[in-house]
Formats: sequence, structure tokens, C-alpha cells
Amino acid sequence: METIVLDIGETLVRDDRHWASWADWLGVPPHTLGALVGAAVSQGREATDALRILRPGMDVEEACRARAAAGRGEHLDESDLYQDVRPALGELRAAGVRVVVAGDGTVRAGELLRALDLPADLVVTSDEWGVRKPDPEFFARVAEASGAAPEATLYVGDHPADDLFPAAAAGLRTAHLRRGPYGHWWADHPDVVETADFRIDALTELVGLVGAKEATGSTTSEGSSASEGSSASDGSPASDGSPASDASPEGTTKVVRRGALRSVRQVY
Repeated sequence: METIVLDIGETLVRDDRHWASWADWLGVPPHTLGALVGAAVSQGREATDALRILRPGMDVEEACRARAAAGRGEHLDESDLYQDVRPALGELRAAGVRVVVAGDGTVRAGELLRALDLPADLVVTSDEWGVRKPDPEFFARVAEASGAAPEATLYVGDHPADDLFPAAAAGLRTAHLRRGPYGHWWADHPDVVETADFRIDALTELVGLVGAKEATGSTTSEGSSASEGSSASDGSPASDGSPASDASPEGTTKVVRRGALRSVRQVY
């Protein structure tokens, strides 16, 4: 790999401050909102649906603006980074890899991230690009920012719907990170196992992937290959209730990603 591109939320940045601040704004205990976020994730829904359960009909973007106007907008400092972020990014750059941070976030989030002076060649958010994941245009911008061929670019993220599937559809190499609610809950789903070139538990494992040869199958961080068409023998969830291992129709060239995550109910 010549370039490694990393997602932001629950890849580099912990989201516990984010959800705790929302709980405080809504006047509910943090554990209540946290439980609702977990329920949304397990159902393949957007995490922000938890806010709408507490406040039906809530316009989340409007609420974000109201919070900012009240002086309770976004905040980000060193304590919000996962502990492996600086060591991993530093080692990657020392190995001659171009490091790009590109994920969903506001213009303000981009400013806060760059103020942390991460060991990265580029830090950019979706709002700065004017397009959010999983829009294919976002990953076209990722490929452009990479400066390397798609097959020499690795996109790393925790969210199958927003990171893994659309990045793979764009021709990029992919690493699924078992981190955060989505990363843990969906890690063993057969579509994740099938799609991810690599499956990792920590960003420091990326250094060992720099010289990895073309994968013949999805590979875990320990180097074992996942067989094609693997099924969910461990009971991995499919939120629409259908068997997770259903095969694609014979003769088709596209694969329907059946994680049943709401934002990827489409064909890639």
C-alpha cells in the first residue's frame, strides 16, 4: 500500500464525548442515550435515530446549530483520540506511506482535527468536500486525494455501510476496524468478512499491512483468509430477518450487500 486513508469517528476519534453532550442537551442520563444508540446500531439503523426516539421529529442538523449558538457546539482535543492513533500514524509515515484522514464531519471538525497536528499528510471532512459518505463521489474524492492507484490505497473504517462497502465499490482496498458500536456489532457479518481485504482490531496493525501482497481473500489481522461465500455460523445478525448467507442470483456481476444496514440497501 502506498496510501492509507482513515475514517474519523470511532476510527481515530472516540464518540463518547459526542453522545454524552447530546444526553446533557436533551436532559437524559448518558446511559439512556447510549443504550438507544446501541439498539439503533444492532438494527442496522443510523445512530442519530436514537435522538429521534427521545425527541420524535427532531431535525438533528437544526439542533446542532442551536447547540452551537448556545456555546455548546463541537469540541475535540487530545483526550478524544484513541491511544493508538499517534503511534500508528507516525509509524506509517516513517515507513513512507502517505496518510490521509477523510471522513464525515463538519467544517469545524476539520479545523479541530488539524489543530491537533496529527502525523498525517492531509486531514479533510465531508462538509469541506461538500459530499458525505456513502456517496460514491466521496470515495472518488478519496481516490483523488490518495495520490496512488486505487489498488494501492487502503481505506480504513469501522462502519460497513458508510466505509467498507462503498470504498470497495470504488475499487479501493479496505480494512474493517473492530471498534465502536458498528465495528464490533457487524464485524463477523458474512458481508463484512467477504468484502474486507483486512480485518483489524487496532490501528497499529496497519504497519504490518504496508507490504501486504494482493489479497486472494478477505484477511484478518492474524493473516488467516476468509473463504468466499462464508456464512454466519455464529449467528451474526441480519436486521431484515433474512438468512445472512443467501447467495447472489446466478449470472449477476453485482453483489447485494445484505448487512441490512439501512443506508446500504442498494446494489454496489
